[in-house]
Parts: sequence; structure tokens; C-alpha cells
Amino acid sequence: MATLICVQGDITTERVDAIVNAANRAMRGGEGVDGAIHAAGGPDILRECIARFPDGLATGDAGWTTAGRLPARWVIHTVGPNHAAGERDRTLLLSAYRRSLEVADALDARSVAFPLISAGVYGWPKEDAIDAAITAIRSAATQVDEVRIVAFDSATAELVQERIRQAESTV
Repeated sequence: MATLICVQGDITTERVDAIVNAANRAMRGGEGVDGAIHAAGGPDILRECIARFPDGLATGDAGWTTAGRLPARWVIHTVGPNHAAGERDRTLLLSAYRRSLEVADALDARSVAFPLISAGVYGWPKEDAIDAAITAIRSAATQVDEVRIVAFDSATAELVQERIRQAESTV
């Protein structure tokens, strides 16, 4: 089982093998984490998204591109459900985490940083987004050694850290 930690900060500065992008289905950049990753990583990420995903990605699926100018080697793009638009199937959220870790394994990535998928502009309730992330990551059969959940603000980081501690105490 991968070591699961939470850090507060900007996912675009994480020094890991792969960072996960909470992308939209079109795979052409967007708001929130998606926009920040494309802006910091530069145009190579978008060029590769267009080439590798001409029809985009389905909700719950994942794929990878270069990381461009980011300190990571790869960006793993995944599409979570848009709660604000009525997509409320939690299995799709869990799948986004699971598929991202499967892609990380295919890349032989040993360290991966995740945002809270769907919890930003897609409006998934934050506490359930945290629980889904921890559940999916802890139950994944992965070769990844370290998984980071990157929280943008201190309140979210504290909540994620508390939920990780609670999950570890039930093992």
C-alpha cells in the first residue's frame, strides 16, 4: 500500500514523478487546477492533449502527457464527475482516482500528487471528496510508493490530514 500524505500548497510545484490534473472531458485546459497546470506547464501539455486525446476523455477515465515546464515528469489527466452539473455518481469519482493510479503504474511512477478531484469548480462536497480520495487511494493495488493529496488552503489540509489519521486508525 502506498504511503498517503497531505501537503498544503500549489500542485504545480510538487516534485513528484506525476501530478494529477482534474481535467474536463474536452482535455483542452480549463479552470481551477486544470488551468493552473496548463499555465505553469506551458503549451507542450495542450499540444500533447490534442494529439493524444482528440476526442477527449470519459468521466472517470485517465491518461497522461508530458509535464512541460513543471517539475514533475508527467501529468496524469483525469475527469471527475461534475456535481454542479448533476453528475452525482460517486463510482465515477472513485474511478478517476483508481484509473490515475493505474496510469501511474503503467508509467512506473513512484510518487504521485493529487488534487481533490471534482471538489473545486465541479462542486463535489468537500468532505465526501476527501473521503472518496482516501478510500480510492488506500484500496488501490498500486506500485506507487507515495501519494500526496495537495490541498490549496490550510483548512482543507487540516481536514484531509485528520481524515487520513482516522482512516489509519481503523487499519
